[in-house]
Amino acid sequence: MYRKGSCPYPDFVPLLNKLRTAVPGGPGGNTAPASLSRVRIALTVFFALDGFLFAGWVVRIPAIKQQTGASASDLGLALLGVSAGAVVTMTLTGRLCRRYGSPAVTVCSAVLLSLSMALPPLTHSALALGLVLLVFGAAYGGINVAMNSAAVDLVAALRRPVMPGFHAAFSLGGMVGAGLGGLVAGGLSPTVHLLALTVAGLAVTALAAPALLAHRTPVPEAGPRSPAPARLTGRTRRLVVLFGVIALCTAYGEGAMADWSALHLEQDLHAHPGVAAAGYSLFALAMTAGRLSGTLLLERLGQTRTLVLGGATAAVGMLVGALAPTVWAALAGFAVAGLGLANIFPVAVGRAGALAGPAGVAAASTLGYGGMLLGPPAIGFLADWFSLPAALTTVALLAGGAAAIAYAARHASAPGAEVNRHEPVPGDAEHTRTAARQG
Repeated sequence: MYRKGSCPYPDFVPLLNKLRTAVPGGPGGNTAPASLSRVRIALTVFFALDGFLFAGWVVRIPAIKQQTGASASDLGLALLGVSAGAVVTMTLTGRLCRRYGSPAVTVCSAVLLSLSMALPPLTHSALALGLVLLVFGAAYGGINVAMNSAAVDLVAALRRPVMPGFHAAFSLGGMVGAGLGGLVAGGLSPTVHLLALTVAGLAVTALAAPALLAHRTPVPEAGPRSPAPARLTGRTRRLVVLFGVIALCTAYGEGAMADWSALHLEQDLHAHPGVAAAGYSLFALAMTAGRLSGTLLLERLGQTRTLVLGGATAAVGMLVGALAPTVWAALAGFAVAGLGLANIFPVAVGRAGALAGPAGVAAASTLGYGGMLLGPPAIGFLADWFSLPAALTTVALLAGGAAAIAYAARHASAPGAEVNRHEPVPGDAEHTRTAARQG
């Protein structure tokens, strides 16, 4: 029996342990663990592809601006197409995932995202660019919700908190895409470069799709948890919004760091332009490293402690980064902030998905990415009113707020889940110890 959007509980652990230890070729054999491993690899590829394609587009924005003859303000309005397309699609993708399955929606969105990469070079005005970016943004929003929904189901089946690893793949894909784009930007036109990314994206999708589409996440026929609701109601909605706000608080910091860290280092601390540019790179590297170690951290500390510790660490790091009197102290603060923020977004989205399935992922992701869009302009307004260092302290304030909310929601569960208060939850340290004893 397969039930989308639901999460198995400890009574299913013995079954998975038997599957893992079964003699190859016997009843069941090692088919289930092998299948889950293939799905995990395929899903990791899609996360990396998403980051790779998005970064490839970002590095060609200056060339597209020149091609369209857009002013800075016109370009800003055109780029809102990405945000608008993504936010609108995220609100709809949860329903599509429930109807057609998260794997199918992931693959379709990857195809659309790859095809849309070739559209911006065909435009010659800011208006046309904004319209095609609506398509790009729709595909980007769709694949993010669908991938995270599929990842929530896989985390439940694996009985391990591997969500941070998928987001690490996204970060690594983005770093590779940006680096490769920077290398070829001088030798390839935007048309050739983005068309090559379209071909690469379609090829990778064709290779990874079969493993993802052939698998359905196993859950027990009967258990203490009912399937996730198609619509969010009552307390479930409030809990999902709560975790969406946690995601928003941390995504706000990511957006602010991307757009303002270099200016702060160069303008306020008089850093060399090269050193200033390294500020965000150091932040991104620290975040990637934090996500690569996220599964181990979750197994050791559990979800609540990981969220609280991450938020507190990010708050301290950003206070140092914003207020430090020297460049190197600020860089160290940015690195600490990256480590702290690394796992909060994936864990928050995962918790929302565990509560409400694809609808929960869609709602939390929409709020989270809204924070990423809100951060840069909010920092700009505050910098005009006060100062840039003072504005950047809001990142620390929201990170601390995320930690406080996570602690307040430590016992959160959806109504109807009928979870025993003392029953260990997947991804928490107590669950890990219980599973080990049962194994």
